[in-house]
Amino acid sequence: MKIAIIGGGAAGFFTAIHVKVNYPHAEVTIFEKAAKTLSKVKVSGGGRCNVTNGTSSIKELAFAYPRGGKKLKKAFTIFNTKHAFEWFESRGVPLVIQADNCVFPESQKSQSIIDCFFSEVDRLQIKIVLQKGVKAIKVITNKLELTFSDDETLEFDKVIVATGGSPKRKGLEWLEKLNHTIEEPVPSLFTFNMPNETITELMGVVVEKTLVNIQGTKLKAEGPLLITHWGMSGPAILKLSAFGARILSEKNYEFKTQVNWVNEVNNEVVMQVLKEIVTENPHKYLSSIKPFQLSTRLWLYLLKRVGLPTDRKWQETGKKGLNKLVNILTNDLYSVNGKTTFKEEFVTCGGVSLESINFNTMESNVVENLYFAGEILDIDGITGGYNFQAAWTTGFIAAKLK
Repeated sequence: MKIAIIGGGAAGFFTAIHVKVNYPHAEVTIFEKAAKTLSKVKVSGGGRCNVTNGTSSIKELAFAYPRGGKKLKKAFTIFNTKHAFEWFESRGVPLVIQADNCVFPESQKSQSIIDCFFSEVDRLQIKIVLQKGVKAIKVITNKLELTFSDDETLEFDKVIVATGGSPKRKGLEWLEKLNHTIEEPVPSLFTFNMPNETITELMGVVVEKTLVNIQGTKLKAEGPLLITHWGMSGPAILKLSAFGARILSEKNYEFKTQVNWVNEVNNEVVMQVLKEIVTENPHKYLSSIKPFQLSTRLWLYLLKRVGLPTDRKWQETGKKGLNKLVNILTNDLYSVNGKTTFKEEFVTCGGVSLESINFNTMESNVVENLYFAGEILDIDGITGGYNFQAAWTTGFIAAKLK
């Protein structure tokens, strides 16, 4: 049996390895259009590779996917974070779970994952062919014929597409021609550009507990927020961008974001905290007492933003001043104009529609013996190892070839 894996990324390697384990006598070949494989694995997680997530709850795991979560919920009963953890560790790659549940190699180097994959590919005698892109698939009786970019054609018994996300629809046309439904690709996981906002002066400031939402929508996310020299980033912003990928694309990335710096939706609670400061520190300056453990830089910025002098005493703030502070702490508004995506690590919302796939097997509903794994599918997760986990899970299932 001859099996082709299209794509030499995370999903492609993981799938190929499991195909060979399941079918030891099969001839398995990975075809990669670029000059090297696993390039996204190399740069992911800042070069450390956030290989999966530490959660053991399938419900919690599935909730981390703006698209594909419902379908993945069942798939995770077959292969989940626990299985991925055990798979890498049993192959000599010890992993560590961080406080935020992100899982990295103990070495803190993505090369450990790459070396593991190449070791398995060598051991199992899986062939890798570089600079060999596929431009068409054709059904010939009960086989599939691949036409490569150099116009060479080869026949295979089974084909698994694991080419990763395509940032443009054009990159999916060869699959659309086979009658697969394509969900329009748009960026997911991006940061917010704020070219006209002075908040960028605070670049480097991290606020651990924030609540962020998009004005005029139901989109909201909580978590750490990082102020950058171009705008805002951090888990809360990235989560918001993932769940709002289509809506924000339709807005052409021009919208207003509301930041609740203290992650407290009850304004009365915030007011009470400020009143207690007035009672306990009436003669202290506004600049010297920072509520909710805010950083000095952010607190001074917010005071300036509402027009309160830093050398004013807390007891002199008055009701009007306290109301201003409550509003800026819970409902600070910023104009977003554009996005920044990290091109090497781009994540795409969209791809081959899940309606075109039998999710129990990852086989195409329209082309027999054609399977899919990874981000080529309309599946994407928030940051935290979820996108790799989806690749491992879909690859594991596709490799059964049933």
